[in-house]
Amino acid sequence: MIEPKDTKPAANDGKYQFEINYSGRDLNCDVVKEHDMLHVTIDENLSADLKINSDNTLTQTGGAQLPDSSIEFIKKKVLGLNA
Repeated sequence: MIEPKDTKPAANDGKYQFEINYSGRDLNCDVVKEHDMLHVTIDENLSADLKINSDNTLTQTGGAQLPDSSIEFIKKKVLGLNA
């Protein structure tokens, strides 16, 4: 018998919006969390994908290269975790 795939959203899945300081400017940041992935858009023109690892660290898997400080800020805002 085939088991149905778990399609329930993971904890805190959804959309997040906040301001982020990027390249010396405060810009809008939109994040869509889907299971273990964060899809990040900064200022409607910069996109990146971040994978949430089992130890709650983030690994960038695609898009524009984000500085570590921005990745840690996004982690704190979306996952509520400090670096």
